[in-house]
Amino acid sequence: MKCDYCREENQDELIFETKFWKVVIASDQAYLGRCYVILKRHCGDLAELENSEWSDFIEIVKKIESALKKSFNATMFNWICLMNNAYKNDSPNPHVHWHLRPRYNHKVEFAGEVFEDPEFGHHYSKKRKQKVSDVVKKKIVDRIKENL
Repeated sequence: MKCDYCREENQDELIFETKFWKVVIASDQAYLGRCYVILKRHCGDLAELENSEWSDFIEIVKKIESALKKSFNATMFNWICLMNNAYKNDSPNPHVHWHLRPRYNHKVEFAGEVFEDPEFGHHYSKKRKQKVSDVVKKKIVDRIKENL
């Protein structure tokens, strides 16, 4: 069964990886630094994660949150693990992954773009989108990598 998360990511999307997880930048940057943390093996349920995968994930949380604070002065973070889209298909094939949305109580200007979080302190908006060029996306990735 086809799984979008098992496919190889473009190297320019990869921020870093560990033995069990990979961290990739999202194309939608309405929340500056938004990324995905994707389990490298195919697994469809959080309850099936191994202790070593959980331990590795905690280290990723510390590492990426610190890098986003240093890179863009992120105020706080929303971590989401929904996997709802997998169940829109007749044959669901979920894959454990996390959405990380950095949140900001201030405007951030970076690489000629302005990033604002008008709903700060509230649930994030699925309607808000901010696509950035590949050049800006690479600059975001490079800045995060500098601060890992």
